[in-house]
Amino acid sequence: MSTPSHPTSSTRQWPTDKLTALRLGQRLVAERPVSRPGRRAFIDITPLITAADTEARRQGWKRADHARTFTLQHWDYAADRLDSFDYDVGAILIKTATVVGEPDLTSTLEAWHLHPEQFLYPWQTGDPQ
Repeated sequence: MSTPSHPTSSTRQWPTDKLTALRLGQRLVAERPVSRPGRRAFIDITPLITAADTEARRQGWKRADHARTFTLQHWDYAADRLDSFDYDVGAILIKTATVVGEPDLTSTLEAWHLHPEQFLYPWQTGDPQ
């Protein structure tokens, strides 16, 4: 399976399935090192869902968008609360960014010292959201 080059001159490459997922509006998550014992940290990439996406879903399909806007959030949680309804009690938002388009997404990931291959589908992680 080949991995497509990112639209920028970056050497970072997205696995095909993850890049497609982002273009289709699917959220991705990466676990990060924690600030102290008893914590777990995650960074998520959430594509902005537009009116065109909502209309496509209403019609029974998903719309790909190469120029999506993405929100990135780095959260630090109390590990013992992740499996509970109150997972957000004591959670700390470390940083957040909103970027427009795949080139800006890649640049932001590089600035945050992240690689595209670190991201997984939410159900493959311990992310509580």
